[in-house]
Amino acid sequence: MIFLNLKKFFAALVSSALVLSLSTGEVSAALADDIIKKAPKETPKVDGLVLDPNDALPNVTARSAVVLEARTGRVLYERNMDERRFPASTTKIMTLIVALEHGNLDDVVTVGHHAAGTEGSTLWLEEGDEITLRELLYGMMLHSGNDATVAIAEHIAGSVDKFARLMTDKAHKLGAKDTNFVNANGLPDDAHYTTAHDMALIAAYGYSLPEFEDIVSTKEITFPWVKDDTHRLRNENQMLWLYEGGNGVKTGYTDAAGRCLVAGAKRDGIQLVSVVLDSNWMWNDSILLLDYGFSKIDRTTVVREGTQVGTVAVTGGRTRRIGVRVKETIVLPTVDGAAGYEQQVDLPRDVKAPVKKGDVVGTLRVLYEGKEVAKTDLVAMQDAERKSFFLTLWKNITQLFGIRTGGR
Repeated sequence: MIFLNLKKFFAALVSSALVLSLSTGEVSAALADDIIKKAPKETPKVDGLVLDPNDALPNVTARSAVVLEARTGRVLYERNMDERRFPASTTKIMTLIVALEHGNLDDVVTVGHHAAGTEGSTLWLEEGDEITLRELLYGMMLHSGNDATVAIAEHIAGSVDKFARLMTDKAHKLGAKDTNFVNANGLPDDAHYTTAHDMALIAAYGYSLPEFEDIVSTKEITFPWVKDDTHRLRNENQMLWLYEGGNGVKTGYTDAAGRCLVAGAKRDGIQLVSVVLDSNWMWNDSILLLDYGFSKIDRTTVVREGTQVGTVAVTGGRTRRIGVRVKETIVLPTVDGAAGYEQQVDLPRDVKAPVKKGDVVGTLRVLYEGKEVAKTDLVAMQDAERKSFFLTLWKNITQLFGIRTGGR
């Protein structure tokens, strides 16, 4: 066992040396060429996988797969997307989300004993190392550092168990009801499971958070604490180089989970997320899924800038009502020509003068299946000046005594 572990270590060391001797472009080109050459030319046979005769993507080798549009959550293709499976290191997507929402990225994290001794893929962190939370998150997502996940969990929640409960609670709030996390890195555990659909929902939510896309779409980054001569971390997600618009998200592998990949891509403002769990050809599967997704989707203008959506009463002003218009155009995805969006106009009963043209007076929300997917401000179309005290007093006097003003 010791011999085998040493053998794996030196093999990884040699592999790393070869990679570091090449430029990023050379490495990417070599990997892309290798992946394309190895792509199955015919429908592959996967032991135990029974395809539906109507499966639109029979060449996909994953036992569970899905591709969806991130903003609406609309599923564009799925295969066994609700079957429970092990997520492996794709777990770290939720670790990132919880850290972004509960942590301070500028915090300095002190690596503890448990983190330094974590098994599996590693950043070679040592007990007592002091690294910012932001940098640990990059290390976790680019290099899949299991040791970083423990350091992050202990810093934010005090223990991995408590952090895992935060992860599960967040998953359930996002609608990922068939997911349970017991650790922050995806190391095998029968109680640690998810589905392809749940992972897609989780990743889709991630793209709504500041910093998430910046981290998961980074190809390379350098930190002084990285323990090799280059001090460089290179993202293990080859989709960032392989796929046009690729912008995330995370690879994963264990013997129990098989090859797993959650991939993100954005084109013309449309964000797709694909998931393959227990895949023989995860890169090729993900390309097929994303290509299919983009082929099924288009864009439509739901509401245009400047469109009047109503009026609102003005109190204390010379003008009794003012028009209200949309501030920004909203463009959203459609699938096979179907939109399915609803608009909700939120305006107060009245606004108080003075009001300037362009002042925000309300909100227009766009809903898909009851979920808000976009919104824009509603603004005043004209000024509404405040009535003067003396003008108001004179008007009240004239009304009280029946005094006429102006012409006969």
